[in-house]
Amino acid sequence: MSQQIAKKLSNSEVDHSGRLAELAEKVLAECRRRGASQAEVGLNEESGLSVNVRLGDVETIEYTRDRGLSLTVYFGKQRGSASTADLDPESIDITVDQACAIARYTQPDDCAGLAEAELMATEFRDFDVWHPNAIDADAAVALAVEAESAGRELDPRIKNSDGASVNAGQGFSLYANSHGFLGHERATSYSVSCSLIAGEGEGMQRDYWYDGGCRLDLLQSARDIGRTAAERALARLQPRSLPTGRYPVLFAAEMARSLIGHLCSAASGSALYRQASFLLDHLGQPVLPAGISLIERPHKMRGHRSAAFDNEGVATYDNPLVEDGVLQRYILSSYSARKLGLKTTANAGGLHNLEVSCGAKSREELVREMGRGVLITELMGQGVNTVTGDYSRGAAGFWVENGEIQYPVDELTIAGNLKSILMQIVEIGADIDTRSSTSVGSILIESMTVAGS
Repeated sequence: MSQQIAKKLSNSEVDHSGRLAELAEKVLAECRRRGASQAEVGLNEESGLSVNVRLGDVETIEYTRDRGLSLTVYFGKQRGSASTADLDPESIDITVDQACAIARYTQPDDCAGLAEAELMATEFRDFDVWHPNAIDADAAVALAVEAESAGRELDPRIKNSDGASVNAGQGFSLYANSHGFLGHERATSYSVSCSLIAGEGEGMQRDYWYDGGCRLDLLQSARDIGRTAAERALARLQPRSLPTGRYPVLFAAEMARSLIGHLCSAASGSALYRQASFLLDHLGQPVLPAGISLIERPHKMRGHRSAAFDNEGVATYDNPLVEDGVLQRYILSSYSARKLGLKTTANAGGLHNLEVSCGAKSREELVREMGRGVLITELMGQGVNTVTGDYSRGAAGFWVENGEIQYPVDELTIAGNLKSILMQIVEIGADIDTRSSTSVGSILIESMTVAGS
């Protein structure tokens, strides 16, 4: 095990990670003994606590503890994979048998194989994402009850609740391959959420709020989460529809990251080599307005997806995806890179902490700048075609007139084509939503088709 990793751990953790490292090396040695030209193994252990309350009563308390081993072997260009949740020697031996048998019966794939040995990570850093907190079920229930109670007590129009939840978890993962690479990651995660219902009968409106991160003590207070959920539900009472037309649209930050997600999906290697992307042949072309950049920051401290290496052991690094509006690269694993005749971008398993450049204006300032249009705070449905870029989703939010929010609106459909929508970004706000690995503020779009009454 790397000394750089070992020095970050307590003696008991060193012993534990050392045992898993020894197990991984034994599995790789067994694969070589059976004739595999290459092999890779992943080991993971996760534990967690989840509680749900509703109307002050406990609905569920769930403890989880999972572990598993996944294995991929290569016989030349033939590949086979198998996995097991049982780490006793007999089960692991059967898993090796299965992976080898599958590989021998698969068709050769010229793109199969490990990532290149020279790309393996050699430096391992602590990203400050390991903060175990011995929260027990009673304490978690108390937090959930506090969140729900704070929301229900805010206003008599809060008539019901969909409940509040608290989740706490920690995980350890190890990856090793026959290049001699071995690395591990560990992280903790916590979240508190609350969903409340305002109004009665057909006039009921539901909304929620949550916070999440690697440190429980840095989350928004349970009381504030409950009150925010209540305020959001109250603000949606007595919604109206809108006449169909083209309007400026402002995506609230928590909705805006979905737009960036669609762009990233279209830029992924798997979509591109299947020719299922509206960004085919777009390298070096504008995909966003000038001045907007998307940069991957895998070494961000306390990042949601910080990592020294990707799922193939390839060293990660700060890497622009879009610079000044121009698409600089695709999002590639070693396999998708070979399929496209390119090089891996250390993205096996996805992106690591994407930062979207933003302006200096708050959401309120963007509302004033928009003047007249729709603020979107909820999206529904999956009406996005990554092949063509066609976009159509149900939505709800608020009508804005004279730079001020006038009333809630719902039963809307917003539509367009992602190529056009993304190029019509007017400004991105400074109200960055930090609860996701995609850091982005509210996004103001010049105009979209809004179908209402």
